[in-house]
Amino acid sequence: MTFEIETPRVLVVDTEAPDTKRLIAFLEGSGYEVLWATDGEAAYNIIDSEPLHVVISEIRLHRIDGMRLLSIARARNPEICVIVITKGADVELATEAMRQGAYDFQAKPLNLEKIKAVIERGVSHQRLVGQITDLHTRLDSRYGFENLIGISRGMNEIFEKIRQIAPTRATVLISGETGTGKELIALAIHHNSPRRDERFVKLNCAALSEGVLESELFGHEKGAFTGAVAMRKGRFEVADGGTLFIDEVSEIPPTVQVKLLRMLQEREFERVGGSDTINVDVRLVVATNQRLEPLVRKKKFREDLYYRLKVITIEVPPLRERKEDIPLLVDAFINEFNELHGKKVQGITRGAMDLFMQHYWPGNVRELRNCIEGMVVFCTRERLLDVADLPEHFRASKKRRQFFRIPVGITMEELEKIAIEETLKSVGYDKQKAAETLGIGLRTLYRKMKEYDIWSG
Repeated sequence: MTFEIETPRVLVVDTEAPDTKRLIAFLEGSGYEVLWATDGEAAYNIIDSEPLHVVISEIRLHRIDGMRLLSIARARNPEICVIVITKGADVELATEAMRQGAYDFQAKPLNLEKIKAVIERGVSHQRLVGQITDLHTRLDSRYGFENLIGISRGMNEIFEKIRQIAPTRATVLISGETGTGKELIALAIHHNSPRRDERFVKLNCAALSEGVLESELFGHEKGAFTGAVAMRKGRFEVADGGTLFIDEVSEIPPTVQVKLLRMLQEREFERVGGSDTINVDVRLVVATNQRLEPLVRKKKFREDLYYRLKVITIEVPPLRERKEDIPLLVDAFINEFNELHGKKVQGITRGAMDLFMQHYWPGNVRELRNCIEGMVVFCTRERLLDVADLPEHFRASKKRRQFFRIPVGITMEELEKIAIEETLKSVGYDKQKAAETLGIGLRTLYRKMKEYDIWSG
């Protein structure tokens, strides 16, 4: 059972208004939802905030060129269908774009029927990938916790709690740092529940603007807003009978919080722009990497919604607090990536494992998994992974690590502010490096800098 692409969304990036308007009118008449950007910067902002299936872009653009835009779009969605538009002299550039992952290129003047055929193939490919992913999601760990690995006390407590709560329909709030495996816990709850044969649908709130988030959750009617060319079901409708996993629930804006509260209380809602009341049967599991209590005190998160969400709570410990699980995780990841990349790594040396056990792991299990994958990929023989295989920044981290004193009685919010400030200083205010060091996303870093009024350097 897959999340169908009901109305594919197309972004057109072109500066030539008459040709572009003709293309947009043709695509809208063919049933597509179309957005238009006239330069690379505007296109970047749309790609960063809107879910898209197709990008049709000129290869040469102002501010951000088409090649850079291709890279950004594929980073957001590896399966996105990017069609580059060329003029006569740009054929070599278009060929390079194909090497870098573009789905196709078309030369001006455009043949609209050819464009439509390419889009149909690209969207069909995305549907197929979605079906395969959905199948794997439903089969993996259906009757157990195979993807949740650990012997630590904290993980055993989580396993026991999952066994107790999975058969119920109670709402679950999962909290923990980025990379601790909150989505895997949500999947385990679903796969061990009576809803296991129904859909597991997920949504990350941090990646969406307010208007898009409301539409993604509750759907919209045709004509509800500019670009709403057809009715579209939201995630609650798609998940009817199954489980909806909402990640980064702390990012939900107040207006959408009100609608979510009503959904939890009455199990009903209206689509954006609609008046018909829709009833659904959905088990809700939410996750956050922030503590919600301070947000409630600051009136940034509704208190009544908070208590509705925390019927059952699961706190996921960071990897540094369950280091006895690291050897098991390392072994599992080596086996996974041996199979994925056709390697024959035999294990890991004591020296490398000692460094793993000493590391702080700000990115938690995700950081460990990415580290192991890189080591396996670059290992050329059947042997043990060793210290020399570790990434350079990892081996040098102990030498570079700086310490600062923490005053007694400091709050967690004040501590977080200090950690961000000190990390920014240590990397010369390079935001990307600071985010990687802290184990958080770049958007999260910018949000926290704004929240704590931290100087950007």
